[in-house]
Amino acid sequence: MPAPQFPTPPAAAEPLTVMGAGLVGSLLSLYLARRGHSVQVIERRADPRRTGVQEGRSINLALSDRGWRALEGVGIADDIRRVGIPMYRRVIHDAQGQLSFQPYGQNGQAIYSVSRGGLNQALLDLAEADERISLRFQQQCRHLDLEQRRLHLLDTATQQPHDEPYTRLFGTDGAFSAVRAALQKTDRYDYSQHYLEYGYKELNIEGGPNGEWLLEKEALHIWPRGEFMMIALPNLDGSFNCTLYFPFEGSNSFAALETPQQVTDFFQRVFPDVLPLLPDLTGEFFRNPTSSLVTVRCFPWAYRDEVLLLGDASHAIVPFYGQGMNAGFEDCTVLNQLLDEHGDAAWPLVFNEFQTRRKPNADAMADLAVYNFTEMRDRVADPRFLLQKKIEGKIAQQFPGHWTPLYSQVTFSHTPYAEAWANGQRQDQLMAEFMAHIQTEADYERPEVQALLREKLAGGAPATA
Repeated sequence: MPAPQFPTPPAAAEPLTVMGAGLVGSLLSLYLARRGHSVQVIERRADPRRTGVQEGRSINLALSDRGWRALEGVGIADDIRRVGIPMYRRVIHDAQGQLSFQPYGQNGQAIYSVSRGGLNQALLDLAEADERISLRFQQQCRHLDLEQRRLHLLDTATQQPHDEPYTRLFGTDGAFSAVRAALQKTDRYDYSQHYLEYGYKELNIEGGPNGEWLLEKEALHIWPRGEFMMIALPNLDGSFNCTLYFPFEGSNSFAALETPQQVTDFFQRVFPDVLPLLPDLTGEFFRNPTSSLVTVRCFPWAYRDEVLLLGDASHAIVPFYGQGMNAGFEDCTVLNQLLDEHGDAAWPLVFNEFQTRRKPNADAMADLAVYNFTEMRDRVADPRFLLQKKIEGKIAQQFPGHWTPLYSQVTFSHTPYAEAWANGQRQDQLMAEFMAHIQTEADYERPEVQALLREKLAGGAPATA
């Protein structure tokens, strides 16, 4: 693909600082540098290209349209697509090992399983190759002085403290952001965090003897069990990264599984078809951390025209729509668009418009992620729910422009999240009406059903308006 076109470096190009070299921070540094700014990226951790992936934590991510557009903006989408695995559908595993299937979209639409570590490495390699970007690792932010625009840092390799000034600071340092912590101390700052009563633990399905996939490769696998679930995403080497989402406490919970035998007995009872595919189940179960699931909301995201939060630092969400990374990448796209519109010297206007535009969408995506947890955990195994999804697909084909499924609006379009969520709530109300007349897939063709569809859709306002 042709190299993306960036504006001529502005006369007002200035040094910028990005706190956090994860996925969003490294991508943001590329966007800012290609606008002509010199960018210093400061990261608390050691360089992940030298230390490897942290075992047991979110190895796979689902990349969809919003993320692809952001990667296209710096010219690396094609490279990443070559090392991603398209997932065209959900494969649902019931307690007896029977399978059912639910396509993600239409006409070959897919989300992509990508390696978090591999994607982060690709972005860091690009950043390192840009002479306008400086990467500095093992720099812990001990204090941020907003009035003096100074960072008080600790070099964790040498244990030497040092101070550094900044001109403009972008906080991309995750759900427990040090930059946001400083903003929280300012007057009238709104902040909340909400934890689910569930945690997650990573497990691994090894590839076959010749590196083959022992489950369907181009699919996301789900084992829904009502109060909890497990999912699996494919890797290039034939393995699958599994994630068990499980209550912290209760009769079925992490707290109740204290011994290797209890873990084995639980999996034999609840996930019998996957147990033979987990050769190191008990070792991984007790070795890998049990991690929490948090939603973070805050406002404002900007402090004057000097500090701006992006990604998880401003809107951490639970992972059940696969949109955390995609939403953070979309932050970069939107910020770059605003700089195109207003110019690289219009920081007060850009910062304010960015937070005003993105905050409602971030809140909507947080709600959508929790909503989808219930769907994945409880509803995907319900025959009535699966029938409803088939009917929605038929409606979308019959009434293009009047009906786009909520999942497709979120995943396969650039419809603002808040607009998609409002559309989805309208669609839920309509589907309740339609499904009252539908007991089987064949009922869709009944004259009274078709008449109701035409009344509500063809002659009325689009459900996706």
